[in-house]
Order: sequence, then C-alpha cells, then structure tokens
Amino acid sequence: MEANPVDSGAAADGRDTPRKRLLRAVAAQTAVLSAAVHLLWAWPRIGVEGDPRPYVFLLGGAFTVLVAAATLQADEYRRLYALGAGTLLAFLVGYAGWYGAGAAAVLAADPLAIVGKIAEVVGVLAFVALYRLAPPTSVVVARRRELERDRSSDEGGSDRWSDEP
Repeated sequence: MEANPVDSGAAADGRDTPRKRLLRAVAAQTAVLSAAVHLLWAWPRIGVEGDPRPYVFLLGGAFTVLVAAATLQADEYRRLYALGAGTLLAFLVGYAGWYGAGAAAVLAADPLAIVGKIAEVVGVLAFVALYRLAPPTSVVVARRRELERDRSSDEGGSDRWSDEP
C-alpha cells in the first residue's frame, strides 16, 4: 500500500516547524519592507499630474501589508503564498517595465529602490519556498475541520459528564 503524501514529508510537518516559521517571518518582513519603500516613494508625489504610480503604489503597498499579515496569521494556504510572491514579483516586473533598458542605471542611482528590489527578490524566494512546503489547500481545510470537530467534541463531552446543573 502506498503511503499518503499528507502523512509524510514537509506537508505533514505542520505550520509551526522552525523552517516554516523562519520563512513566514522573512516573507512577511520583506513584504512590509517593500510596501514601506513604495509608500515612502509615493507619498510626496501624490497629486503629480500624469503619473499614476503614486496611487498604484499606495494601493499596492496596503495590499502587500495585508498579505504579510495574513501570512503570519492564517493557515498555510498555497494560494496566499502565491499571492504574496505574485505581488512582489509584480513590483519587480513593473519596475523593469517602467524604466525599460535603463532600469539598471536608474536602480543604481536610487538607494531606496535598491532596498525595495532586494526585499522583493528575497520575499519572492521566501513565498515560493513556503508555497512548495505547504500542503494542498484541501489538506489544510481537512485539518481545520478535524481540529474543530475535536474541539467541539471535547467541549460537549466535558459538559455531559459534569455534576453541575
């Protein structure tokens, strides 16, 4: 009989293994750092006519912070990790797309952009690693249902056998 892939390997390790905790912390911190860089760049440029980037960066930064918070708080959902990696990757690709062939020269002249791009590369790597280590969503949902079932049976069982009215 073949072993269940959920019962072996990284998927069975659970959410709180040291490697996954470290990767979640790195992913969340780099996402917040990237968001902070985008917000710092965008805030003084709000109201500049013809440049949509400040508004896109404000929305993108807020969304990135929400993804980071969810990464720390939610179960290990592959879709969440893909969303985190995709958001940071969109910032990277958007930078290259905006500046085109001159992106490297512009990047070298802007320390804030260097910090943001390094954070985004590290964040994408951390989110991709989390994605690869996470079990399929159906497994996570099944674990949650089983945990809720166990909790409700524990609560109901202790009340049934109590001597108090």
